[in-house]
Amino acid sequence: MAHSGSRSWGRNRVLPFLSVFLAAFLAVTGCSGKQPPGYQGYAEGEFVHVSSSVAGRLVRLLVTRGQRVPAGTPLFALESIDESAAQRQARQQLSAAEAQLKDLRTGKRPQELDVIRAQLAQAIADEKKSAADLVRDEAQYKAGGISNARLDETRARAESNAARNRELRSQLDVAALSARDEQIKAQAATAAAARAALEQADWKRDQKAIAAPGAGLVFDIMYREGEWVQAGSPVVRLLPPENIKVRFFVPQTLLGALTIGKDVVLHCDGCPAEIPAKVTYISTESEYTPPIIYSNETRSKLVYMIEARPSADKAPDLHPGQPVEVKVR
Repeated sequence: MAHSGSRSWGRNRVLPFLSVFLAAFLAVTGCSGKQPPGYQGYAEGEFVHVSSSVAGRLVRLLVTRGQRVPAGTPLFALESIDESAAQRQARQQLSAAEAQLKDLRTGKRPQELDVIRAQLAQAIADEKKSAADLVRDEAQYKAGGISNARLDETRARAESNAARNRELRSQLDVAALSARDEQIKAQAATAAAARAALEQADWKRDQKAIAAPGAGLVFDIMYREGEWVQAGSPVVRLLPPENIKVRFFVPQTLLGALTIGKDVVLHCDGCPAEIPAKVTYISTESEYTPPIIYSNETRSKLVYMIEARPSADKAPDLHPGQPVEVKVR
């Protein structure tokens, strides 16, 4: 009886230890098998450097660092006195060129046509009178009442008045016409050149007030108000959410299982939940940490860089340089 009791006591001591061991094993491996390993990485941002193509003094800075702005938000403005004056000059030159082109296409003004019509009416009256005088003088010449010289004078005056009548009629027809085609083409080219000059002036003026090309985070500001900004020098660094990506490294044994578009999950300290992402780039070159001699024994230590982009709604939760853990689904 004593021996049987001893074995019963031993079984009672072993069973609790087995229970603890199994619980620990299941906690590590999981009920459904081995959990996928996590790979270390970090967040990285592709910044948009917003600048002006013309130089100038920074007069207004309209955003602050850390501010999130939608697309089209004014960011900064440079001094634009010279550009504004050039814009006004180009606008006036275009107005003058177009007015001259319109004048060439419409012919004489109504007032000028009225003057020619009045002169034509006078010429018609003079022609009628001189024609009547010629008829009278011809009759008197046949009767011997006037000399041949007097008749020639009357005939010349009648012919002159008739020619004046024809001249004014031609002037009235020409005055109603537009300018010659070549003159109109030349003036049209002048107006087009003035229009192009205005477009250039407008563009240069617009380059002095810059807006956000897209939504994003104002990551940094490179200048302060009053400073001179060189052409093309970034004033604001924007970080659009779609430009946030994660870089991580996987062993070469896993490389064959990864493809572009593969779903992964990101974990980071302080993140409220998992962040879904998709693989967008797989490096074609291996990396390894020295001192490792490349051989069959050490090739398992080779790793490849992978890039993944998180979903647009979760990307703002990540910050450049932030360490993350990546799990492949």
